[in-house]
Amino acid sequence: MTWRNTLVGALAFAVVASAAVVLPAWLMSLATIALANALVVLGLIILWRAGLVPFGQALFYATGAYTVALLGRFTDLRDAVLFVIAAALLSGILAYLVGLLLARYRDIFFAMLSLAMSMILYGVLVKTETLGSTDGFHVESATFFGSALHGRTAELVLFWFVLAWCALAALVVSVYFRSVAGSLAVPVREREIRLEFLGISVNRLIHLKLIIAGTLAGIGGALAALAVEHVDPTMAYWTTSGGFVFVTILAGAGSIAAAFIGSFLFELVRSVAVDLMPGTWQIILGTVLLLTILFLPGGLGSVVTVGRRRLGIKTP
Repeated sequence: MTWRNTLVGALAFAVVASAAVVLPAWLMSLATIALANALVVLGLIILWRAGLVPFGQALFYATGAYTVALLGRFTDLRDAVLFVIAAALLSGILAYLVGLLLARYRDIFFAMLSLAMSMILYGVLVKTETLGSTDGFHVESATFFGSALHGRTAELVLFWFVLAWCALAALVVSVYFRSVAGSLAVPVREREIRLEFLGISVNRLIHLKLIIAGTLAGIGGALAALAVEHVDPTMAYWTTSGGFVFVTILAGAGSIAAAFIGSFLFELVRSVAVDLMPGTWQIILGTVLLLTILFLPGGLGSVVTVGRRRLGIKTP
């Protein structure tokens, strides 16, 4: 990472963290969920750059969320940091196992297999009464470094907590994009056979991307569960995965920052659309997606990339 990238990231973090103090409760809640979901989008961007479009990231998202819920329900653990770490580990292990199969496939087969995996988990959650069945169940309130917080203070600390995980994820992904494995995304998408001739295992590269993306999705699900304080099977449903793909199209794969901006705009547009058109709010979202594809095919990331280039800042 260049010093300019680090400076811009630090300034953005400081501004967002400071702005949270004056944000109204509803906007802070929306921003918290948007940041949590942006981690899933960040993982999708990693796969998107390699030409892979999974429709089953809700599998890892729900895994992370249910890990937090089950730990709070059946153990004495309450620490938010331990919750998220446990969700990341479990989601990462699951991504490793699922990746053993998915890494062999491409195109529509990759997308449909990932979707099938997610729907298997959905079916298990719906049919299992211990896991709350179709209604899901409540997530116990977490503590932060041993302190139980309430009211506005709890909301503010949770927002900062989620923001800190997002900053860490952005840093790790930025380093990954500059590594050999990360920089081979375009060759994986366009020159896979040539890479194999050079002795590079494309399946291993994709497997690594799947593990990183799955872990990020698990962390996002854990943070979302802490924010909403409820989990249910729809977290693993195909429409949830579709929503993440929608945001990825809106954000584009050109910039890490676009994942967070796109996720926030998506949640904001959806919130306004539901308020204005409760029965047909999908029309507004569909229109936004259509306009993005027609007039901004590179997504918001293309705008961010152009701006960074004009400022002389390298884009990861």
